[in-house]
Formats: sequence, C-alpha cells, structure tokens
Amino acid sequence: TDSDVIARASQLYDRFHMRRVYFSAFSPIPDASAVLPLKRPPLMREHRLYQSDWLIRFYGFEVPEIQSATLDGMLPLDIDPKLAWALRERGQFPVDVNRAAKEQLLRVPGLGTKAVAKILTARRHRSLRLEDVARLTVSVAKLRPFITTSDWRPTALTDRIDLRQLVAPAPRAAQLELFG
Repeated sequence: TDSDVIARASQLYDRFHMRRVYFSAFSPIPDASAVLPLKRPPLMREHRLYQSDWLIRFYGFEVPEIQSATLDGMLPLDIDPKLAWALRERGQFPVDVNRAAKEQLLRVPGLGTKAVAKILTARRHRSLRLEDVARLTVSVAKLRPFITTSDWRPTALTDRIDLRQLVAPAPRAAQLELFG
C-alpha cells in the first residue's frame, strides 16, 4: 500500500541518511510471473507518493499524519496528500496568517515554502488581508477555507460537508496510454 511505501521511504531516510528516495510505478513485462498484476497502476499514484515524500522532508509532516490521509492505506488520487490531510484534520483550521507559526502555515493546502516565506516577511510590516495573500500565492481559492486574515473569516465555509468538492481540482481527462 501507499502507507507501506511511505513508511519504508521514511525508514531509508532515518536509518541510512539517504538524501533522496525515488519511486517508480510498476510496469508489467511480457511473460512475467502470473503473480504480478497485468495492469500498471495510474501514474498519478507515483506523483502522490512524491508529494507525500516532499511533505515529510520539507514541510515537517510525520509518517502517521500522511498515513491518516489514506483510504485503506492508499492515497487518494484526485487530491494531493496535503489537502487530504487537511480535510481529515479540520480542527487544525482555519489558521491566522498574521499570527501562525511557520510550521502551521506550511500545513495549509495551497501554501508552499516560497509563499510561506513571503507571508512571514510581509506580515512583519503590516497585517495581511486576503487580497495580500492572493498576491503572494498562486491561487487563493484553495486557501480560503483554511485561513483567516484581518478581513477574512471562513465562517460557514470550513464546516461544509461538501468542502472536498469545493477545494478539489476539477477532474481532468484521462491520459491515454501510448502502448496499451
């Protein structure tokens, strides 16, 4: 499962002080053992594993936190692991961008390390409004349910049952296989 892969990667970092772990989706080969699956997993799974690895290495997430965002041990393919974790941990949100520690800001879906650094710098000079945060990030739409600013409070937005549908990216057309 993805949970197992994430735990193993973390062990490789801890025990062997590896700098980087690489993931590769299984690709079936002709005349392989009948025990192996005949169909390759979606490439998005590999991408989600890399995102999880990034969260652990650069965002301060622990393996059990990432594992808590899985469904039966598998990461959801339609949303990124950080958003999946945030949707399960709604009690951690909203985060006040004018007062929160760097570690809290790094857990907000839609905020990357560069945006957090910009927020920390900007808020030294003045209190940030939603408009200011929008200028410092790629998209403020994903952030709105998870943050507060001097002029924004997601009062009814945070507790909505359909929050996942509101913040999840629109489904894209499936990529066709070159060799099918």
